Amino acid sequence: MSSASSLPLIQRALKQGDQLAIIDRAGRFRYTDLLTAADRITGYLLKSQPDLGEARVAFMVPPSLEYAAVQWGIWQAGGVAVPLCPSHPLPEIEHIIRDTNAEIVVSHPDYETPLRSLGRGLKVRFLLTSEVTKAKKCLVPEVTLDRRAMILYTSGTTSKPKGVVTTHRNILAQIASLIDAWEWTADDHILHVLPLHHTHGIVNVLLCALWAGAACEMLPQFDADAVWSRFVHSDLTLFMAVPTIYIKLIAAWEKATREEQQVLSRACSKMRLMVSGSAALPAAVFERWKAISGHTLLERYGMTEIGMALSNPLHGERRPGFVGVPLPGVEVRLVDESARTIEDEGQPGEIQVRGPHVFLEYMGKPEATARAFRKEWFSTGDEAVVEMGSYRILGRRSVDIINTGGDKVSALEIEEVLRTHPTIQECAVVGVKDQEWGERVCAAVILRPNDSLSLGSLRNWAKERLAKPKVPAQLLLLDELPRNVMGKVNKPELRKLFE
Repeated sequence: MSSASSLPLIQRALKQGDQLAIIDRAGRFRYTDLLTAADRITGYLLKSQPDLGEARVAFMVPPSLEYAAVQWGIWQAGGVAVPLCPSHPLPEIEHIIRDTNAEIVVSHPDYETPLRSLGRGLKVRFLLTSEVTKAKKCLVPEVTLDRRAMILYTSGTTSKPKGVVTTHRNILAQIASLIDAWEWTADDHILHVLPLHHTHGIVNVLLCALWAGAACEMLPQFDADAVWSRFVHSDLTLFMAVPTIYIKLIAAWEKATREEQQVLSRACSKMRLMVSGSAALPAAVFERWKAISGHTLLERYGMTEIGMALSNPLHGERRPGFVGVPLPGVEVRLVDESARTIEDEGQPGEIQVRGPHVFLEYMGKPEATARAFRKEWFSTGDEAVVEMGSYRILGRRSVDIINTGGDKVSALEIEEVLRTHPTIQECAVVGVKDQEWGERVCAAVILRPNDSLSLGSLRNWAKERLAKPKVPAQLLLLDELPRNVMGKVNKPELRKLFE
């Protein structure tokens, strides 16, 4: 036991002192404010206990100083942080609490009613952040880096979401890799608009900022006009988002007057880096954002189980559709269906990843954990190809690689071509089971206003641009595509619409 946590993240924050840490709706907060708030959470959690001993602590707190304080307070107390998403339905939240065997639920007052009722039914200890002022600073346990630190749930686009368990060592490795690759410093100021129950928002943005001694400005939720306003009025250096967010920012820019557009575009020029991830970035969005902002978006590749693995360069060429090369400290390889390493460029294979950033286990699922690894290599389930030294993602084997008549085609490649059709605003392609072909290529599209499109005309157009197996056999016109909270198209749900 000691008076100060030995965790490196907190030790670094102690050195930042009065440096600006977090800006939220309540005000501007220094690193000393964050540490004081985290100490109170720790005391609140521990009471007379010496150590939570990896007890799972589920928490629901909006983007704010309080969020970071609760997360750090759990870690200082020796617990495992399980962030919950406010927009998720109650049965999904209940599943996470049950699946992790959470012993404590911490709630912001905004979410008290449903969570208190849920906690009572599950017989778990329920705590409110508004009561934390009663707690006092206490001695904290020695928390080693190999202890479990966090459980995040996968997006569940291909199966039921699984709890991904990471240790403190895993998280530090993920942070160190990005700090090195993207050259974070204490002078950085990032705008945070991402959900805080995914690695993108937690590690890439919040924890990297706090490790670097930078400032993290947090909006309660994404709003295109609010983001553009912060671009103009805040001293930002970094912005990270998903493709859907960039699409909405482009739409808001296009609605502005010419004079307003010039102001908005100039505001982007003061930033040193803009990043896109969590879903494939359409080439058209890449080019349009470059024209509007002057920024060549840096696209990277990662997932809940590994953090980030591949990235386009901070300094150097970034090509649309490519996700770059392995990040510092990360090993990546492609393997064929016989698990043999692919050495030649241009030959597709499954991405496998190895390194200290790779997760420990799936919560309560030893068999699923064992299936996910080939010795020390984690099998991502994503197909890619290396071209001109850079990785290009072809898609998830289970949803984006379509086996039609014996030909394996990439749904992502077909989507990129379909987006160039003059009437198509957005689209998604899936393979649907078919007795004759095994799977048939099916396209769901959102049309531009006042346009129309038939399957016959789309097929005629596509035959001039795509190989025969890649031409859509079925067309579905939609007002919107089913997406998860990160903006990624939910292809199993989309497939159901065709079936």
